[in-house]
Amino acid sequence: MKGISLLAAAALIALVPGLAGAQTFSNAFAGFGDNDKEPIQIEAQELQVEDKTNSATFTGDVLVSQGETRMKTQKLRVFYDGKADGGVQQRIMRLEANGRVYISSKDQTATGDEASFDMARKIMVMTGQQVVLSQGPNVVVGNKLTINLETGKADLEAPKSGRVKVLIQPNSLNGKGTGN
Repeated sequence: MKGISLLAAAALIALVPGLAGAQTFSNAFAGFGDNDKEPIQIEAQELQVEDKTNSATFTGDVLVSQGETRMKTQKLRVFYDGKADGGVQQRIMRLEANGRVYISSKDQTATGDEASFDMARKIMVMTGQQVVLSQGPNVVVGNKLTINLETGKADLEAPKSGRVKVLIQPNSLNGKGTGN
């Protein structure tokens, strides 16, 4: 099997007593980049703006935040539409992060080597030697994570010579301990 749907994994989780109705792994990231009410704030050691390509490159301990979501990486390239929108604000079209990417939102984290956010298609793709998605003690590992930011649907693919790995602690997603 080339990929596994985390929503399918969530359906399997529903079979485990006490986990039905639990938040799926992808729900916390669904708002990142799709949130028009919260500003995207970017901090870095250096910024280079390229007007000809409508892009800006942030390097050195880059921190991106929007609402409850945070991303840390070493290099971030931001592509914008180039049209002034009633002033100097321009719409971000795509984000490309390189260099050990760490994304956190609420109680979930995702790590990988590279990530891209396509704001028009509302798709995030994270790749790497090992892409790790976790929620509390629950962990899913593969090498390519694709999340539809609008629907929250996530797919995690295994390496060509490997398998997707999932570790789910009983009763951990519903806030109850293992003892009932």
